[in-house]
Amino acid sequence: MGFMDMKEIGKVIKDRRKALGVNQQTLSELSGVAINTLVSIERGEGNPQLQTLLTVLDTLGLQIDINLKQLNYEKM
Repeated sequence: MGFMDMKEIGKVIKDRRKALGVNQQTLSELSGVAINTLVSIERGEGNPQLQTLLTVLDTLGLQIDINLKQLNYEKM
């Protein structure tokens, strides 16, 4: 899997929230993240702090995995 931009991350968060049957207001309350920030994240807008993003992901049962990426010259 390649690099995900904020729009893709926002879509994953929105899809997971909906799959759990949670509205934005409830997610805001559960995570302690302002609703305006959640809306912005789901739209792929803005530049949320990493801790804010991690908090939202954790609340939804999601996580970020960090791996070494393969560079073009390593594919040879």
